[in-house]
Amino acid sequence: MSLEHPVVITCAISGALANRDQCPAIPYTPQEYAAEARRVVDEGGVHIHIHARKPDGTPSYEIEDFTAIHDAIRAEVGDAAILNFSTGTIGVSVEKRIAYLRACPPEVAALNMGSMNYAKYSSRRKDFVFSTVFPNPFDEIIELLKAMNELGIKPEHECFDLGHVGSLWPLIDMGVLHAPLHADFVMGVTGGIRPTARNLAAMADNLPEGPVGGGDQHHWGVIGISRVQWTMLAAALSLGGSIRVGLEDNLYLPDGEMARSNGDLIAKAREMTIDAGRRPATVEEARALLGLKARAGAAA
Repeated sequence: MSLEHPVVITCAISGALANRDQCPAIPYTPQEYAAEARRVVDEGGVHIHIHARKPDGTPSYEIEDFTAIHDAIRAEVGDAAILNFSTGTIGVSVEKRIAYLRACPPEVAALNMGSMNYAKYSSRRKDFVFSTVFPNPFDEIIELLKAMNELGIKPEHECFDLGHVGSLWPLIDMGVLHAPLHADFVMGVTGGIRPTARNLAAMADNLPEGPVGGGDQHHWGVIGISRVQWTMLAAALSLGGSIRVGLEDNLYLPDGEMARSNGDLIAKAREMTIDAGRRPATVEEARALLGLKARAGAAA
């Protein structure tokens, strides 16, 4: 990728951890997801990452909840957004995750690329707010990849550390992962890589080359967690990458004001993209950059 490529602006619309006590705008019901998707598309977002919830806000990995949310968003925005399902979780079987991919295949599905300590640290308390281990062993990664290949779903490789980028190489050599790759570098989680521009550049530089024709044919972006998000967006825009915002990752605008919707966050991301001298991708361009098939009616 280069500065000449348009920027794919992604929205992580809900997440699975935050709730309405923390931000009243987080969607719970399929209708609320659809309304947020409309705000995302209207402000220039073209790629929506989905964690399903039940209507009471409880995180869900059930087929009926993913399907209801998917169908509500499609009814609202048509093909004007790429839909992406999360497969990242703790304590939910691979079989259950594959079941909702199979029942309602999205265009893209996120795939976490390695196990790690996953924590939030409070410098005020001098202690961890929470701390756990996020397991993503190779056998589970490969099982999910094989299912995505069978279903025609593009994997989005979420890399929380430099070693996760390195984990792409053997999967390509095995023949279970195919170019062009779509990778996102997650920065700001305690236990993962520190969120700096130099670290982001190192992750992009370590995307596989050679056997797959060189790193330039891959697509990459950044996922900045919490308020460091805006600094990491600026770094990605200057390095030629794409960007993700949304209420899953960060609830606040750069001035500290809480976002009233995902649309507020997308509008700021679009403004930063233009101010950096780059251009937001259309949904047709985004599908091409991610290696997806074109869809009819994508300009809805």
